[in-house]
Amino acid sequence: MPELPEVETVRRTLKNKILDKKIHDISIRYDRIIDGDPLVFIETLKGQTVRDIGRVGKYLIFFLDKNAFISHLRMEGKYLIVNIGQEINKHEHISFHLSDGMELRYHDTRKFGRMKLTEADSCYHDVPLCNLGPEPWLAKAEDIYQKIHKSSVPVKTLLLDQTILAGIGNIYANEICFRMKVNPETPGSRISLKRTQEMLEAAMEILDAAIVQGGTTVHSFDANGISGRFQNELQVHMQKFCPICGAKITKKAVHGRGTYFCPICQK
Repeated sequence: MPELPEVETVRRTLKNKILDKKIHDISIRYDRIIDGDPLVFIETLKGQTVRDIGRVGKYLIFFLDKNAFISHLRMEGKYLIVNIGQEINKHEHISFHLSDGMELRYHDTRKFGRMKLTEADSCYHDVPLCNLGPEPWLAKAEDIYQKIHKSSVPVKTLLLDQTILAGIGNIYANEICFRMKVNPETPGSRISLKRTQEMLEAAMEILDAAIVQGGTTVHSFDANGISGRFQNELQVHMQKFCPICGAKITKKAVHGRGTYFCPICQK
């Protein structure tokens, strides 16, 4: 699943290619990707120009003249820019026909992604964005500590809770726990205020580094041909041996998510 660094890479790539382009028409070949009436989505956005692209956590926000639409890539969603009339791949479910003779196509092998029409000036107060916690750079340790210090839920699972912190997914949660030298199954109640601050600092450092590298390409992520390189920097996720002590990395499911950790460094 694309996490914050991958979605940020998509945002930056698309901003360089589709800003100030008018949407002449929209073709929808799989209605369920649209949260709401697909015909209203089409008729509302037709004729409007793409003015900006924002991001909150793992969500993209396409700002147009009056409206906006919120996009979540889920497991394998991606945006492609192609010439109008190019043969349509069976996994390309939505096409935005742009004023420069190009198409912005939404490609999603699993069809899990979603788009929601909203107002440009109020989208941050609309569901789902209004339900998100802060991104690590905007979070205060005291606020996060108050949310987790009475919880029996594993810290790895708390890191994945988008209402606590926005943007962190499975890969980066594993890396944050490793950077902190904390076992991912440690309950939130055992994370002190000081350790909460360390967690935020680790999250910011790791996410910043991943953004610089264009994200992590493990399975199918790319942003119009730009693949991430942070997979070369991963310390624990999908690794065989600990880079610090040399112990064999353990993999197990924590609340259903594949979790990698060092049994020696993360006791």
